[in-house]
Amino acid sequence: MASSKILVLAEQQAGKLTRASLNAVSAARQLAQIVGGGFDIAVAGQGLDAVAAALSTYGAGAVVQLEHETLAGYTAQAYAQAFAAAAKASGAQFIVAAATSIGKDMTPRVAARLGAGMASDVTALVAHGGGVAYKRPMWAGNVLGAVKINTAVQVFTVRPTEFPVAEASGGASAVEKSAAAVDAGSLRMKYIGLEKVESSRPELTDASVVVAGGRGLKEAANFKLVEGLADLFGGAVGASRAVVDAGWVPNDWQVGQTGKVVAPKLYIAVGISGAIQHLAGMKGSKTIVAINKDGEAPIFQVADYGLVADLFAVVPELTQKLAARKG
Repeated sequence: MASSKILVLAEQQAGKLTRASLNAVSAARQLAQIVGGGFDIAVAGQGLDAVAAALSTYGAGAVVQLEHETLAGYTAQAYAQAFAAAAKASGAQFIVAAATSIGKDMTPRVAARLGAGMASDVTALVAHGGGVAYKRPMWAGNVLGAVKINTAVQVFTVRPTEFPVAEASGGASAVEKSAAAVDAGSLRMKYIGLEKVESSRPELTDASVVVAGGRGLKEAANFKLVEGLADLFGGAVGASRAVVDAGWVPNDWQVGQTGKVVAPKLYIAVGISGAIQHLAGMKGSKTIVAINKDGEAPIFQVADYGLVADLFAVVPELTQKLAARKG
């Protein structure tokens, strides 16, 4: 079994590596520079030869391929058992994963099984007292705290938007394929299926441009204004929690503290007032444009460019002029 100081828990869905796992690999590389040693990568599932081969090109000491029939679809209990057993066998002191919905669901269970302290949604790693401290947002991102974990084994998740996507390093790591240590009889969860929103648009967390809409759009039918503008940029569509809760758009579009955290090159907020929970999910964007008729809306405090205007007049005109330029 691999024996590096650091173990990355990689994520895959339907046999495809999740991009956020490469952000976690970057975090592991940074951590290795602070604490010394190298890192290994573990991935769990069924039929993962291609995923393991892809992961072997990122400079890990080894790639641990955990296979079991209970891992064919994700459930927190089965994956936590598999990863915790692999972490114990490796003797790793640091366990890192991406703070995706799966990462947030599974890693606390891994930490509990290891008796390890945990830091969530880490945005930076800093050397501290011969070890490492974890910077993470608190109070919806209004405060950045540096936390230290005092247990022998430390588990943490990293915010993908704050770490670069790892580049392949050349060469190939050894792949260690083994049956995952999962007690199928103890599982109280069973994978039934996955219902997901199919779209030709890019994933919200991967898009370089995000156009998001809020309650200022007044009704679900008006979201076509946001979608039309997003499609001109080849971007993704986002939404505030209020409109998701109202059933206007799918949950998958929600940006914010309880939704997805995004940091695109361009974020256009249309009819979004900018509640603190929403800002926590997008204020890391490189350029923020806000369109809102309320000049006192909190969104303007984080916007690089703000337009105080009626979105129903401005957005169609903006879309028309951008379409003409593209033509």
